[in-house]
Amino acid sequence: MYLKILIASVITGLISGFFIVFYSLSITFLTYFFFSGNPIETAKTLPIWYLYTLPTVAILIVNYIISKDKNVREYGLNEITDSIIENRLVFRLKTLFLKIVASTISLSSGFSVGTEGPSATIGAMVAYHIHKWFKLPKMLIKMMISVGASSGIAAIFVSPVTGIAFAVEMIAHQFVKKYISYLILSAILAFVVSVSFLEPIFFLHTQGKTFEWRHIFAYLIFIPYITFFIYLYLFFKKRFFSFINLEIVKSISIKYKNYIFALIGGLSVGTILTLEPRAAFSGHELVLYLINSQHKIALSVIFLILFLRIISTTLAIYSNAVGGIFLPLMSIGALAGYGFGEIISNYSYLNIEPFYFAAIGSSVFMGVIMKLPLTAVILSLETTFDYNVVVATAIIVILVEYLSDLIFNIKRRDVIKKEKS
Repeated sequence: MYLKILIASVITGLISGFFIVFYSLSITFLTYFFFSGNPIETAKTLPIWYLYTLPTVAILIVNYIISKDKNVREYGLNEITDSIIENRLVFRLKTLFLKIVASTISLSSGFSVGTEGPSATIGAMVAYHIHKWFKLPKMLIKMMISVGASSGIAAIFVSPVTGIAFAVEMIAHQFVKKYISYLILSAILAFVVSVSFLEPIFFLHTQGKTFEWRHIFAYLIFIPYITFFIYLYLFFKKRFFSFINLEIVKSISIKYKNYIFALIGGLSVGTILTLEPRAAFSGHELVLYLINSQHKIALSVIFLILFLRIISTTLAIYSNAVGGIFLPLMSIGALAGYGFGEIISNYSYLNIEPFYFAAIGSSVFMGVIMKLPLTAVILSLETTFDYNVVVATAIIVILVEYLSDLIFNIKRRDVIKKEKS
């Protein structure tokens, strides 16, 4: 039996890796097709009417797909977690296909959503069918789905340890003691496949195992600073847009309400593409640029992109754009952190490069909002290999999570779900 589970884990990891490489490259291809090249460079050369029409038509198509299968709207990680906990394990190939199509259209047209949700679903679906092919005992189905989900996450993050930690903390905590070895094996193999084709997030300026005590004061100041931006994001998600959803359009049927929000989202993405294309899309390239930038970025530009990304990420959820939230949250944190670093270096005696706080902010923001502190610490370690980033992330993510809970009751399952009417 153990040999069959071992072989099933190996096959799950390898197949998931190749499927997710195809999914990720499809998003890149379609993005370059829609924008005639890299949208960061070409968006402002395209007609304004096109920049508004593309995301609006794209999100209307996505909402039409959702009207045919409401399960497409569910975000993979929450869907998988709920399925495991509630023992309702239904993975239809049609739903998976539509979810991938909807996610690809959402991301390639400029909506600020991530790829981890559909990727986890791909891995889970692969594992689900391998479980059937190998005729494994029914009691192992939850374990195999967790193995598949971890493979999908590790592959799309191109980050094996972070992918494993994310899966364990978010999904597979019930199965760690007994089945962690299979989860690790499958995730590592999926990573081995994806790292040959996809680009990981990495930090070029690491100081390794040295620690600068002079940074401590800046870290302490950073705590209320990043907490403010977390409050701002949560206010827009939980209060402002929820108020619009529940009060202003409450008399409209849910079918038409979804299309109204889709139109608002599409027009908003068009405006963002016109003003600042870097504030759209998943945020992967933006995070890489911020944590490795050799050139100073004006504070006005940083905070403009930051504000636009908070708006675009929240609107993407309400517009039913299909995807995750991991990378968009990282990008918001990286922007806030970079802006803080610029302020500190320009207006204090501390000479700290902004990219350090971009790396810290990206992990902390994601870790607090998604209630994944362990993943945040491991992400900072695996991305930077720098004690100055890892120590700061570990301390700040715990303290900021406590401060955030004083006002906002953040629930892990509801992080990227739209409030129900």
